[in-house]
Amino acid sequence: MEIAKSKFVDASFALRDTVYVVTSIELGNTTTKCILTATDLSEGRTYFLDKTVELTAFIRPPKEGEEVFGLTVRGQPLSREAVAETIKKILLRSLTKAKISVNDLDFAVRSTGVVAGFETPEEVGGIIKALADGCLAAGIPPRKMTGAMSKSNLPAALQNYSFMDAVTFDNTVASVSCIKTPIVANEMEGELILAGIKEGAKWTSIDFRNPCIGIDFGTTLSGRVTDGKSPYADVVGSYCGMAGAIFDALAQPVVETALQLTGASDTNVPESYVEDVMNLIKIKRVKTERRFGTVPVNPKGLKESGVILIGVDVGENGDRLNELGKFSAELLSESGSAKVMGLIDKTAAELVKRIVEVTWDYGLEGVIGLTGRGVITGAKPALIQERLGDRKIVFVDDGLARGAAVLARCLHSLGTPKNPLGGAVGGKCIMDARRRIQRTAK
Repeated sequence: MEIAKSKFVDASFALRDTVYVVTSIELGNTTTKCILTATDLSEGRTYFLDKTVELTAFIRPPKEGEEVFGLTVRGQPLSREAVAETIKKILLRSLTKAKISVNDLDFAVRSTGVVAGFETPEEVGGIIKALADGCLAAGIPPRKMTGAMSKSNLPAALQNYSFMDAVTFDNTVASVSCIKTPIVANEMEGELILAGIKEGAKWTSIDFRNPCIGIDFGTTLSGRVTDGKSPYADVVGSYCGMAGAIFDALAQPVVETALQLTGASDTNVPESYVEDVMNLIKIKRVKTERRFGTVPVNPKGLKESGVILIGVDVGENGDRLNELGKFSAELLSESGSAKVMGLIDKTAAELVKRIVEVTWDYGLEGVIGLTGRGVITGAKPALIQERLGDRKIVFVDDGLARGAAVLARCLHSLGTPKNPLGGAVGGKCIMDARRRIQRTAK
C-alpha cells in the first residue's frame, strides 16, 4: 500500500515559465471544489496551489422562474443560475487564497458527479454548461476552457514543452482510448479519475499504468478498468452507483455526511454489523438497466461498447439507503461516534474488497488505484489493504483534480517522455508509436 498526498506550493512556483496552471471545478453531490494545480513540465509532476471545498448543500435554492435542471443524490434541487453563482464565488476565493489571478491560469476543466436527478447521460451536459457560466462570470475566457488549435496558440513559454507539432490530440487521455458513446452519466468523471490516479502514482514507487483498475469512491461510484493494449488501452470495465452515499447514511444518526465526523475511528466493531450493512448492498454487473444506484445508464451504448459495467446499489435505486442508519444508531447508543466511524471504515474496506472481487470474476485485472473520500480517510486504506492481501494498491487524494490537470496536458500534448503517464506497466514512453499511428492514418 502506498498513499500519494497533495504537495502544496506557493504562487512564486506557479509563475515559473516551466509551470502549467490548471483549475479543476468540481460540482459533487456532497462537496463543491475548486482545486488549483501547478504542473512542472520539466519533471512531469503536479503540485497543488489551493484546495477550496464547500458543501454543495450551501448552494442557494432556485429562485422563482429559474428552471430546476437536476437534483443531487439527496434530492437538493439545482438551477443553472444558482450553480453558476456558486462556481464564480468559489473560483475567485480559491484564486485569492493562492495569490494568483485569472490571467495566471492556463486552463480550466469542469466536471460533475451530480447525476442522480438526471434521466439520461446526455442531460449532464446542462450542468457542465452551468459550470462554464460560473467560470465565465469569474473572468475565465472561453479559450481557456477549450483546447488550443495549434502549438502557436499556447503561451510562448509553454511551447517548448508541447509536442503538438509531432502528435495531435486523438481523444486519448493518458494513453486510454475514449468510450465513443457514453454508458453512464458520469462518464467524464471516470475518465478523469483514472488519469488522476496515474498522475498521483508518480509520487509513489507503484507503476500505475495499463492494465489497471481505477475506482473513485465519492458520493457516487465511478472509475474504469483498462486492458494492456499499446500504445492505447481500451476501457474494458466501468463502475456506477453508490459509494460515499452509503457511508453518509451510516453517519446520519450523528451528522449529515460522513465528512463531518471528527475524532479517532474505533474499528473494534463486530463483523456482524458489517455483514448486516453489506446484506442491504447489491453489487452486480449492470446490463439492461436504465438507472442503477440512482445513476442513469445507457443500455444501448453499454451493449455496443462491450464494456463490463459493475454497479453498487442499496435496495432498488437507493430505496433502502435510509435503513443503514439503524445499525450505526445501535452502536452510537452503546459506544459513541468513534464506533460509528469504525463501522464506516470497516464497511468501506469490505465494499472495496467485494467490488474488486466482482471485477476479477469477469477476468478484469490490473494494478489497483483508489481515490475519493470514501476510501482515503480514517483507517480505510490500512483496512482495505488488509482485506485485499498482498495486492499492490495506490491511494490517491483528489484524483479528479489531478485528472483535470492531465486532461489539460493531453489536449496540448504537454508530455514528459522521461516520466510518462501513458503506456503499459514497465514500458517506455509511447510518443514514437503515436507518431507512427498518426502518420499512417494520414
